[in-house]
Amino acid sequence: MGTTMRAAVCVRAGGPEVLEIREVPVPAVREGWSLVRVRGAGLNRSELRTRQGHSPNVTFPRVLGIECVGTVAVSTDPLLSEGTTVAAVMGELGREFDGGYAEYALVPNPLLMPITTTLPWDVLAALPETYLTAQGALDTLAATRGRLLIRGGTSSVGLAAASIAAARGVEVAATTRRPDKVDALKAAGVDHVLVDPGGSLAASVHALWPAGPDHVLDLVGASTAIDSLNLVRRTGTVCVAGSLSGWVIPDLEPIAMIPSGTKLTAFHSDNLKGSTPVMQRIVHGVEAGVYRPSLDRVFGLEDIVAAHCYLENDRAIGKLVVLP
Repeated sequence: MGTTMRAAVCVRAGGPEVLEIREVPVPAVREGWSLVRVRGAGLNRSELRTRQGHSPNVTFPRVLGIECVGTVAVSTDPLLSEGTTVAAVMGELGREFDGGYAEYALVPNPLLMPITTTLPWDVLAALPETYLTAQGALDTLAATRGRLLIRGGTSSVGLAAASIAAARGVEVAATTRRPDKVDALKAAGVDHVLVDPGGSLAASVHALWPAGPDHVLDLVGASTAIDSLNLVRRTGTVCVAGSLSGWVIPDLEPIAMIPSGTKLTAFHSDNLKGSTPVMQRIVHGVEAGVYRPSLDRVFGLEDIVAAHCYLENDRAIGKLVVLP
C-alpha cells in the first residue's frame, strides 16, 4: 500500500463535471476507524443530489459514495482482522466524511459489516444500499404475503424489493414509465407490470385488484404518496422509502389526506447501517439464486463522470457500480 490513492473528488456543487479524478493521500488510520481497500461502490441518486448541492451538511471538496465493499487494509477493531471482506453503508459515509468513490476509505468500525461470500466484487457492490433498503422497507410493511404494489419499480431498490417479495410468495405489481423496461421487471419477479403515464393509477390498479393492494412501497415519494394512500386497501399500509420526486409533500393535511384506518410509514436505510446478520442473509440469498440482483452497468473510477450522466439521464435499469 502506497501513501497516495486515486479518488473521484467532488470539488464543488454542480454538474457531473465537478467530479475530478485526483491523486490524494491515503486516509490516516485513527482509533475507532479502519481502512478499507475499496473493491466496488454502488451509485445512488442521493449522491447526485449531494453533488448538485442539495445536501446542506456536506462541504466540498468531498469524496462521495454512501456505500462500498472491499477488504480491511488496516484494522483498529480486535474482532476484525485485516483481509476480511466487508460492506459499509450510510452513517454519513460520503457526506460528513469521505466515501466509496476512491481506492481506500476510512470507515468507522460500527459501520463495517464483515461478510463471507463467493460473489464477484461487482455483484457484491450492487447489494448493500439497494437490498438493505428493500429488505427494511418490506419488513416495515410486514409484506410477507398478500398483494404488493411497488411504485418506481425499475429503480434499483424497486427491482430488489420485487426480487425479495417474489421469493416470499407475495403477489407483486410494479410501475414503470417506460414500456421498454417491462422485461426487466418480469425478470425480477414482478407478476403484473403497470405502465405509468403520470397521474393517478386508480383505474389500472383497481382493474387488477378491486379492493386495492395490501401494501404499497412508494419509491417515487413526494409526488405520489397521497395517491398511494388512496390506492391501498382500507387498513393497508403505504411505506415511502424513496425520493425520486423529492423529499417534501406540499400542503400535507393528514386528516383530510390519509383515509381512516390506512397507515403511512417510511423507511430509511440508515436504520440498517452496520447490520451484519441482515447483510449476510441477503448475500446468501443471492448466492443461492433466491434473489436476483439487477446489475445494469459497471464503470471504472476514471469513468465516474460518465456514470453520473448515465444515472442522471434515467438510462439505468437496476444498479450501477464503480470499481476503483
